[in-house]
Amino acid sequence: MDFKAKMLRDDALAGKTIVVTGGGSGLGKAMTRYFLELGAQVAITSRDLEKLKTTASELEAETGGKCLPLQCDVRHYDQVEQMLQDVLKAFGKVDVLLNNAAGNFISPTERLSANAFDTIIDIVLKGSKNCTLAFGKHWIDTKQQNTTILNIVTTYAWTGSAYVVPSATAKAGVLAMTRSLAVEWAKYGIRSNAIAPGPFPTKGAWDRLLPGDLKDKFDLAKKVPLQRVGDHQELANLAAYLVSDFSAYVNGEVITIDGGEWLKGAGQFNLLEAIPEQMWDMLEAMIKAKKG
Repeated sequence: MDFKAKMLRDDALAGKTIVVTGGGSGLGKAMTRYFLELGAQVAITSRDLEKLKTTASELEAETGGKCLPLQCDVRHYDQVEQMLQDVLKAFGKVDVLLNNAAGNFISPTERLSANAFDTIIDIVLKGSKNCTLAFGKHWIDTKQQNTTILNIVTTYAWTGSAYVVPSATAKAGVLAMTRSLAVEWAKYGIRSNAIAPGPFPTKGAWDRLLPGDLKDKFDLAKKVPLQRVGDHQELANLAAYLVSDFSAYVNGEVITIDGGEWLKGAGQFNLLEAIPEQMWDMLEAMIKAKKG
């Protein structure tokens, strides 16, 4: 089976303008690429403008589409509002918000500072809230119909997971917001859905979370009944469907795409119980060195 095969017809997103937060790399980049291939024009945002510019140029060359890089720290509402205005100035409208920006620490919770905990909450929960509120208010005020919010959550949003408590806490909040607004804002023509991915390794994020040979010691594919991790195109296929008009009757849904992992054992990182105290010291030092 070809997991890299593309699902929708070529013009499935023609005429749509999509904003992808955290779109400069990893899964955000993979989804953006497919949106462009399907005819959408896409604005990608993050704090790293140079990375965004590189990604936008690369994807435009690959797809022939229009990709707009915009610097924005989603933790700050004024920056989100400015980003929205920049998208409107460039494209005239926006149809889809994809809240993908995220952050995570793998650590025993008692080792985290209050600031570290806040950092994840602010990016994931506050950032998603800021974007959702700004875009939602705009759509409601302008009476624009057929708009979509798509949030990237995680399977441990409803089970919780040890060693990633700030992320689990924040993602659970995003999940509740998704389902709540699906009901409240449907009357304005706004659909709200989410995707809960299992393991979809990306080099940057996973190298930071599990540096050195830890990725081999804790092989997440072994936890998946299908005995493999996800391919980025599989997630992009699902995201494209959920922001397309083919899913017009899907609202308030959270779709799991994890090969059955969470059913096999709730809590994606619970297996880290096997790490001894001394290895946590080594892991912390490796992560700090990688950041430096």
